[in-house]
Amino acid sequence: MMGDLPGHLRTCLHTGKLALLAILVSGGIVLQILACALYNNWWPMLTVIMYVLLPMPLLFFSGSDASSLLSESDNGWVNATKFLTGASAVGSIAIPAILKHAGVIGWGALAMELSSYFVFVLAIMCCIRMNDDDDYSFL
Repeated sequence: MMGDLPGHLRTCLHTGKLALLAILVSGGIVLQILACALYNNWWPMLTVIMYVLLPMPLLFFSGSDASSLLSESDNGWVNATKFLTGASAVGSIAIPAILKHAGVIGWGALAMELSSYFVFVLAIMCCIRMNDDDDYSFL
């Protein structure tokens, strides 16, 4: 389908996809900062540590073949990548939940933290989907 389009139109569509990805990431960052600033409590910024750690196993262990992460594998490095990525993802949800349980943050901050997480996950899924295009890859 994309092969039938002229080159300038394909470039425009890819630029729009990148713009959407940038808007999603920016929205996640804004929600993260608002969760702290609106409630005058900066403890929810602890989840930023998990957001930074989340892509590290993918970058270090999976290499350029991200499709191996979606299938069953006997490779130890791929399994370590899946485990570390899953631990970081659970930590991204667990930190705000623990802070709420301890009474450090309120319900509003928890809701904004979790919505920030889901916006970041949506951005990652869009990035993976964009990278599946044969003629366009930026990772």
